[in-house]
Amino acid sequence: MNYPLFNTILVIYIGLVAFLGYLGYKRTKSAGDYLIGGGEINPFIMALSYGAAFISTSAIIGFGGAAGAFGMGLLWLTVFNIFIGIFVAFIFFGKRTRQMGQNLKAVTFPDLLSKRYESRLIRIFTSLVIFFFMPLYAGAVLIGAARFLETALGLSFMVALVIFTFVIALYVVTGGIKGVMYADAFQGSIMFLGMSFLLILTYYKLGGVTEAHSALADMATQVPEKLQAIGHQGWAKMPQTGSELWWVVISTLVLGVGIGTLAQPQLAVKFMTVKSDTSLNRATLVGGIFIFAMTGVAFVVGSLSNVFFLKTAGKNALEMAGGNFDKIIPLYITSATPRWFSYIFMVTLLAAATSTLSSLFHVMGTSLGKDLYESTFYRSRSTSKQRTILFVRIGIVVGIIFSLFLGYNLPINIVARATAMFFGIAAATFLPMFVLGLYWKSVTRAGAIAGMFFGAFSSLFWLFFIHKKEAVALGFSQAIFGKPYLIDSFPWMVVDPILVALPIAFVVTVAVSLFTAKSEASHLDRCFAQR
Repeated sequence: MNYPLFNTILVIYIGLVAFLGYLGYKRTKSAGDYLIGGGEINPFIMALSYGAAFISTSAIIGFGGAAGAFGMGLLWLTVFNIFIGIFVAFIFFGKRTRQMGQNLKAVTFPDLLSKRYESRLIRIFTSLVIFFFMPLYAGAVLIGAARFLETALGLSFMVALVIFTFVIALYVVTGGIKGVMYADAFQGSIMFLGMSFLLILTYYKLGGVTEAHSALADMATQVPEKLQAIGHQGWAKMPQTGSELWWVVISTLVLGVGIGTLAQPQLAVKFMTVKSDTSLNRATLVGGIFIFAMTGVAFVVGSLSNVFFLKTAGKNALEMAGGNFDKIIPLYITSATPRWFSYIFMVTLLAAATSTLSSLFHVMGTSLGKDLYESTFYRSRSTSKQRTILFVRIGIVVGIIFSLFLGYNLPINIVARATAMFFGIAAATFLPMFVLGLYWKSVTRAGAIAGMFFGAFSSLFWLFFIHKKEAVALGFSQAIFGKPYLIDSFPWMVVDPILVALPIAFVVTVAVSLFTAKSEASHLDRCFAQR
């Protein structure tokens, strides 16, 4: 290992991130600055921050590893990410969210929903869902970064996990959303360059685009029997339509994450950081290009790693990783690329993880410190900027500790699945009242609350008692009903909860709203006022 080169790269990276956190700290003059950057963030910075928060080690390590196991079919997730996660999110959600956030003077996602429906219950329940389930996603991102550090540097997994978490905590706690977004934009630039170079290097290593993809297609006969039995038809093809693997790829990975993106609190809050619709229009193209470069490269390289490992070791990627998806990309980087590039790529992964985690920790902190604690115990009196920031910082620290605990205790092959789980829970809980609240004046407080509860509990029930992978691992169904999962007829036990819980939540929200009284006209006029 070339320690002088590695240490130089790492010191420069950490120094720049620390400086950007300090810059955010110096430019934070109010609680609004700390929470939403004063609503004046540059559109280019916002787009890179949104993209960097969107794409993490979960996408690169977890989903890239899943592509190494399941093949190019995951590129459909890239399509969904660009169309839904960027175009639909920015144009149809972002503008309304920014406008309504300004009208209601909202500074967090739970704050926006609670003020739209004039409901303290919505604020509290939304905050609890964020705080207790977002650490599942954060823990998965921590695992992705720690696995690479473990492989590249020879550290123990626990040491890598703790060191990495500590570095992130330093600038998130001090810099607020400005420090987070400045650092995100810098790290997004690193990610774009690192992933672009990785794609070029991969094709060079495998003899060019045509030869690489032809070799991958020729490997179809070498798919392990266990994977063939669930519908795997080769790494260059989609799984067999309707098979167990097809349901995993389409319903859990593609739809679960693709649709769930729209209801991510850490992403929605970024729409409230820009000052105009024009800024969002400018950010859309930048965000789309960024997501294409990030997820597209991760899924292509993950799939093509099978060709490299076959040529060099006579094994496919999953066999090389000992059955652990989360180790495929780290192994490929350390085996197929020059040592100096593995250092650069390590910084790329650190950037991906820190950018996402900083946003997650910030949202967890605001949910616990401001939306839950402050609104519960200080409702009748105003709080100072210092007290608000203190509560949020305490919330961030608690969220970090919770995420670190999960990162250490979650099982193998969990990064992509844990991400999809949180995205699905968030979509079922938040998306109906969020989208209807932005576009339909007749949605009521009772409808929003009913949809929120039905969405959350139907999603969790399906995870605990129906969806085979989670139900078997958690063991609640076995303990209560004496069966590993309640429905054993195909394909229900492999259908992702989002395909069941989200429609239920939408139907309940609309049905209850049709039979309950809507908000006063003056409140609705204020929510939907044009600026």
